[in-house]
Amino acid sequence: MIERHGELFLNRVYTENEIQYCQRRKEYLQHYAARWAAKEAVMKTLGTGWVRGMSWRDIEVSNHKSGRPDILMSGGAKEVADGLGVTQVMVTLSHCRAYATATAIAVQG
Repeated sequence: MIERHGELFLNRVYTENEIQYCQRRKEYLQHYAARWAAKEAVMKTLGTGWVRGMSWRDIEVSNHKSGRPDILMSGGAKEVADGLGVTQVMVTLSHCRAYATATAIAVQG
């Protein structure tokens, strides 16, 4: 997708912080793919898919100073999470040359 659609795709799916993070990496495509997988996993924890005014950019994957991935939600994703009583989403990412995967857990209360 990135090679085919370039900046249009990047700006539709990723936040500026995510783009800056990935572009600094040697294997930047793997990092983009892992973030895509994380966004999908977060949506599944919310049980909604891409509905109710949510956009890809409403979910941002950042990194804690320890290196672990953190999820920041805004817009429609935050509204849905707040409505469900979700106070935190934990995520783990893994990637290699050919695959990227992510698992997310939503914490209520």
